[in-house]
Amino acid sequence: MPDDLKTAGPNAAGAVDTSIKPSFFRLRTQLLDDGRSNTPIAETENMWARLKVYASGGENTLHAHPNEDHMFIILAGEATFYGPQGEEKPLGRNEGIMLPAGSFYHFHATSAEPLVLLRVGCGANDRGDHLKRIAIDGGPLPGKSKANKWKAPVYRAGAYYE
Repeated sequence: MPDDLKTAGPNAAGAVDTSIKPSFFRLRTQLLDDGRSNTPIAETENMWARLKVYASGGENTLHAHPNEDHMFIILAGEATFYGPQGEEKPLGRNEGIMLPAGSFYHFHATSAEPLVLLRVGCGANDRGDHLKRIAIDGGPLPGKSKANKWKAPVYRAGAYYE
């Protein structure tokens, strides 16, 4: 088996556990005319990957994930990412941002075409619920909330990122 497909070493008794298998996936998601979408791609107990699509002009609000390290890679479109002290960084295709647990950010889709992001996250230091999202005041900020500028997706017929 190639090294990149090895998934486990010997257990305490010296035997190799061959029941753990890799999973395979394809990066494909429907594009949007409005709103945003979140498509699960792959997940393990410790890591998860999602394809996120934001229609042109789409955005979220300043927030942090206190129990999750995560990153975004822009696959299509452009976005500007912002930090809590006025930091601002425009990013385009094949560029990304790494966000340690607890770092505050928000972004805005700036291209005319939909923004397609690969989001990969993992739990940080066994701190608790990795889905937790907080606002700058420390209070909860649900992802699908008006406070987080959520809008339901309006899918573009027959148009896909792949």
